[in-house]
Amino acid sequence: MVSRQAPKPPPPPPPAEPAPTTLFALGEDLLLEILLLLPSLPSLVRAAFACRTFLHAVRSSPAFRRRFRALHPPPLLGLYFDPDGAAIPAFAPLRRRSDPDLRAAVRRADFFLTGLLDDDDHIPGWVIDDCHDGYLILDNCTTGKVVAYNPLTQALDLIPPPPVEFYDGFRGFYDFLDYHIISPEEDDGVFRVIYACYDESRVRAAVFSSDTRAWQVFPWSEAVTTPQSADQHWLTIGEMVNGFIYWIYAEEASMLMLNTTTLQFSKMDLPPYLKGQTHMFMVGKTKDGGLCIVVAIGFKLYVWLRKICDDDRVEKWVNIQAIGLENIVEQTGGTLEEHGRLKVVAVVDGFVYFSTFETFRDGQVPCWFFSLDLETSVFDILFQRRSDGHIHPYIMPWPPSLIRDKACLQVEGA
Repeated sequence: MVSRQAPKPPPPPPPAEPAPTTLFALGEDLLLEILLLLPSLPSLVRAAFACRTFLHAVRSSPAFRRRFRALHPPPLLGLYFDPDGAAIPAFAPLRRRSDPDLRAAVRRADFFLTGLLDDDDHIPGWVIDDCHDGYLILDNCTTGKVVAYNPLTQALDLIPPPPVEFYDGFRGFYDFLDYHIISPEEDDGVFRVIYACYDESRVRAAVFSSDTRAWQVFPWSEAVTTPQSADQHWLTIGEMVNGFIYWIYAEEASMLMLNTTTLQFSKMDLPPYLKGQTHMFMVGKTKDGGLCIVVAIGFKLYVWLRKICDDDRVEKWVNIQAIGLENIVEQTGGTLEEHGRLKVVAVVDGFVYFSTFETFRDGQVPCWFFSLDLETSVFDILFQRRSDGHIHPYIMPWPPSLIRDKACLQVEGA
């Protein structure tokens, strides 16, 4: 009798393929390391709003935001040209075909300032007092209104005028200097506005808080000034650097300083040859935060750094660099004779913004505008345009929507 063998069991099914690993499965620490590899702040904004996981990771890590800022300086989005008289500032965007995220940031913002409320459609009358950390402080020379406006978020704040007693007790004559904005800290969203004026020999300041909606007026200060001729405008437009506002004396080799934390005035010397040469230089800071002055003479930029010298341990101005830029003609296709000379427009976070001089000799001829990295001395052409009035670089700030939920809801619901 033939025995029957039991049938062989079927082979086991092949093991299931492991599920693919996606970005959503990564831990937050690894995800943030990947986001650090993005090339720019506009690229990070685009990635963060791709999904809630990415957005939460960026918002929940102040350490990541500090690292990203250190690796990727905030980009220039363009220049504001603020003509003299009752007009409205014009914006010239930075065009880069290789950076679609930067172009998208420009397209979605209100750089034409349509969010401003004009009393006269034909003569808007707005001028820029300050451009800092994404905010513009604009003063209407027709109505006297002052606003703080962020073209990226389109947040608009009307700043009430300083109290009438701000000018009480002036000597001889008085004139206002300018408004400057102290941007919000990450955790509170409150900004302050500094306003200053001067008479024939003294200065005083007032500070406005967006939290209390009130001004605080400080006493007249005369300890740091010298007597001036009657009716003489002896201070120029100020620049804010590292928590200080610097106004250049028109006829002295000095700067008036205001500490925006203590609201105390003090005085700082300048290199003697800059006396009365306010058109030749601008005050700013290096990438590591050092106070600097950049002077344009011909086709050279001279960089002065405020530092404590090793020999006598005294803080003074030291000429650390002279950068020859005759080679700009290789990029512009022009000649040094056509370009005339160079003019410094601004110094912001280690970058110098400067132009050639054509428009200043013939109002119909455009200038070339450049940026230069003080650390590497490498320059880049921005664009060609006629120069007009005061010029303000607009640097993209860290968006509030990447920090606070409330700000994000405002943007997403706009």
